[in-house]
Amino acid sequence: MEIHNKLIRDRIAEIIKSNGEIPEVEVLDDADYAKKLDEKLLEECGELFAADNKDSIIEEMADILEVIYAKADLLGIVIDEIEKVRLEKREKRGAFKEKLFLKSVRQF
Repeated sequence: MEIHNKLIRDRIAEIIKSNGEIPEVEVLDDADYAKKLDEKLLEECGELFAADNKDSIIEEMADILEVIYAKADLLGIVIDEIEKVRLEKREKRGAFKEKLFLKSVRQF
């Protein structure tokens, strides 16, 4: 028996069953679900950092977005709201296109 203790996508239990195995799953309440989404986001970020080719990077970025979408849905946040704030911040503070790295700030 393998122990996983992690949040899974909706169809994973079905896929496990189709492979002739028996998954043990539980439905989380909202508080536990929110915690597990946070853990999943950290897990997916770690996998993104470890990705070593373009296809893997794209896959991990897609996984991160899926977790963000799920967290937004849980909190009743529409993705358009996030995108609006992202664009507002970009307009006010810029993006990261110029690859700037702040080394220090001196007082006048």
